[in-house]
Amino acid sequence: MTFVWRWRVALMASSVGIIASMLRFTALGWPKALVFDEVFYVRGGFSLATLGYEGNWTGENDAFAQGDLSGLEAEGDFVVHPMVGKLFIALGIQIFGNNPFGWRVMGALLGVIMCVMLAFIARHLLRSTLWGMIAGLFLAVDGQGIVLARTGLLDIYLAFFAVAGFGALLVDRHVTRRKLAERAADARAAAHLAPGAKLPGMGPGLGIRWWRWVAILMFAMAGSVKWSGFYFAAAFLLLSVAWDLLDRRSAGVQRWAWGGLLRAVPAGLLAIASTLVVYTATWFPWFMSNDSYGRHWAQANPGKGTTWLPDSLNSLVHYHLQMWKFHENLTTEHTYMSNPWFWPLQWRPTAFFFENAPDAACGAERCVSAVHALGNPLIWWAGSIALGYAIYRMIRHRDMLALTVSLGAFAAWLPWLPYAYRTIFTFYTIAMAPFLVLTLIWALKNVAQPDRLRGGWSRGGTIVALSFVGAVLVISGFFAPLWLGTPIPFAYWQAHMWLPSWV
Repeated sequence: MTFVWRWRVALMASSVGIIASMLRFTALGWPKALVFDEVFYVRGGFSLATLGYEGNWTGENDAFAQGDLSGLEAEGDFVVHPMVGKLFIALGIQIFGNNPFGWRVMGALLGVIMCVMLAFIARHLLRSTLWGMIAGLFLAVDGQGIVLARTGLLDIYLAFFAVAGFGALLVDRHVTRRKLAERAADARAAAHLAPGAKLPGMGPGLGIRWWRWVAILMFAMAGSVKWSGFYFAAAFLLLSVAWDLLDRRSAGVQRWAWGGLLRAVPAGLLAIASTLVVYTATWFPWFMSNDSYGRHWAQANPGKGTTWLPDSLNSLVHYHLQMWKFHENLTTEHTYMSNPWFWPLQWRPTAFFFENAPDAACGAERCVSAVHALGNPLIWWAGSIALGYAIYRMIRHRDMLALTVSLGAFAAWLPWLPYAYRTIFTFYTIAMAPFLVLTLIWALKNVAQPDRLRGGWSRGGTIVALSFVGAVLVISGFFAPLWLGTPIPFAYWQAHMWLPSWV
């Protein structure tokens, strides 16, 4: 049985990894241009790799892609996102050179790992290697996951760390639940209580929870890519507290609520402090470079800002206030800006790249090469229904699993709703994609293996689920040229524009 288990898990991980790799690494160097916001983040990564800080750029955007680096100045650039994502881009450039492959390789690599991680997460939560493999496969063939992993933007790194943090919290729960049960049994034996008796007091302590600290580190790194990563930290760490309360109650602890909450308060304060330390540490290149933007603001403005802090931290706080003001006032009209209320429907996808290709490239009268950050429509439209079903299960049945699988999707989506007036884009949903897929797979499992059958398979539900999986793969194959930038006839590109808002 152990051999069979290992064989199935190996097949799951390798299948997901191979498919995800093929779709993310094939022709990764195309397009040979700065795609959409790569103009900011790739050039920032190159500056970090060469100057050690983010310098200002002048000249035409295309010049950089053509190898002209003369536009980089020594003056520090005012950038509006933390630098962890750009440091990963810089690492790729250092290893593979200043070329499109080097700009994108680290995002592609972490995109593949994220698919495999999701497969293991789904396998653990749904207790099924098969459903775990389907979850990883769905993320591997989804357009948002493919395009963002193949582009030198920041959001793939945010998504990776959010999934990694969630996975670490699941490991923490698995370890601590077992430890809690063992220590509760030892405490009953010491008090000469029956095995099923209530355990007086607030229950045993659990010592240092290393996997929770790993999760905190991952969420801090997510927030150090983009501030929206901190929404995941808040949502999932609160979920972890809820798990602790439920596990103490299940272990028969008499004062389980107090036992969990009183331990949650100092743990929460330590988590906040640790996150601040990690986040500040990620600004190390900024601290070490005298020419970084705003590095010596406090020295130049004595008596201003947060004066009780050292000058370096005072300058960093002032810089962050400037960044916050920029984001709050970012309301410039953009062709591809989208209303977050419609993000789960992929209503207004972002066209990253579009150009006419040589006629010989596809054998048609007009050939085009296009890259659209558009999720697989079937995954996203059905996933939206699955999110609604999860809300129903939470309210009607107090389904903790429904909350667990869907919380990440809501954490990636709901905080953006008050900012519908801002210049924001649908490709931000890459951070939502893994958790929407997880929710969808949970809903599919409920269709194929309804609760009433206690793990058995419904014939009709299984047919529906298998048909859905097949349809997802067919649609991904149909849309793949628009995710990979493959030259296609213009008429074939038009056939993909299912909604007027996609054009």
